[in-house]
Amino acid sequence: MTKLSQVNAVLDRLKIETPSWAYGNSGTRFKVFAQPGVPRDPFEKIADAAQVNKFTGSAPSVALHIPWDKVEDYAKLAAHAKELGVVLGTINSNTFQDDEYKLGSVCNPDPKIRDRAVAHLLDCIDIMNITGSQDLKLWFADGTNYPGQDSISERQDRLAESLSRTYKALGANQRMLLEYKFFEPAFYHTDVPDWGTSLVHCLALGEKAWVCVDTGHHAPGTNIEFIVASLLRAKRLGAFDFNSRFYADDDLIVGAADPFQLFRIMHEVNVGGGFDVGTPVSYVLDQCHNIEAKIPGQIRSIMNVQEAVAKAVFIDQDALKAAQKNGDVLAAHEVLMDAFNTDVRPMLREWRQAKGIDGNPMKAYAKSGYAQKIATDRVGGNQAGWGA
Repeated sequence: MTKLSQVNAVLDRLKIETPSWAYGNSGTRFKVFAQPGVPRDPFEKIADAAQVNKFTGSAPSVALHIPWDKVEDYAKLAAHAKELGVVLGTINSNTFQDDEYKLGSVCNPDPKIRDRAVAHLLDCIDIMNITGSQDLKLWFADGTNYPGQDSISERQDRLAESLSRTYKALGANQRMLLEYKFFEPAFYHTDVPDWGTSLVHCLALGEKAWVCVDTGHHAPGTNIEFIVASLLRAKRLGAFDFNSRFYADDDLIVGAADPFQLFRIMHEVNVGGGFDVGTPVSYVLDQCHNIEAKIPGQIRSIMNVQEAVAKAVFIDQDALKAAQKNGDVLAAHEVLMDAFNTDVRPMLREWRQAKGIDGNPMKAYAKSGYAQKIATDRVGGNQAGWGA
């Protein structure tokens, strides 16, 4: 098989889930800037996600965030998605916005509050049972802000107990994805701050518990590709949340800050089997900053991921292995740089056209008139946004 055929085969398999919350108004902790045409409910979010799939051919599922995407009839929402050519994907829990969670949710010193948090997680599993979703994604804002505020080790015990109660409710084909974040909103210590903590809990829980890597949840200079390689080696990398960062959890367009880092990560995914047929690794966007247009922002992120993936697959693995075996540092580095500097955009345009998709998704969407249509049709009502 030629390199071009290998790249096309991987691109055919690569599916990137988009997040419902990316289509609503979002922002920083300082300001949320409203935009015309933003969805007013989860049904309109799904409609916008279907547009991203239409113009990229690679976004067939939509992640939900509960209770932001709470509806009376989840079966109806799933049917709506199917009619538009997409499906409902990962269910994301929310245990960080209620006043009761001021000192934490599943790690809170108050057992009644922990019970409430676990009840929400179990409700999310009930939603999964209705929608057919396979993944429950957990991210906890739990932690402390001051030394001595609470017992670090006891909080780990509470976390393990809460996770165990949730894990037992998972169905045979369902998974738990435990995300980590090294700081914010807890600043002294976070209860799930790194991949090691997440992995330890996942290993204790069982084979249905996997680590989720958010590319924006690391300290500056962190070697994310090492983390990815290690989790693939341990067969515990369950999902990515793709975005980009300069300083903190910026949630910027994927690859905007460091496209070379994204390429290096995709290289480790490729050699670690993350693009193989039947891979357990799920690819999800978590890009939702506050100044770019919503739908084009998702399209651009997907295009950036596709470019990084294509370059990673283009790496001459035989030449790389030979250089590594011979200890030829510069030759090995040159192999990577040759692939990274390859302009894969013409090949991607041809790949899209072969699938009946416009070769330039950004321009095609702009010409479609969809943005103007929703700006006119969605006047009135409450726009969706963070916490909606």
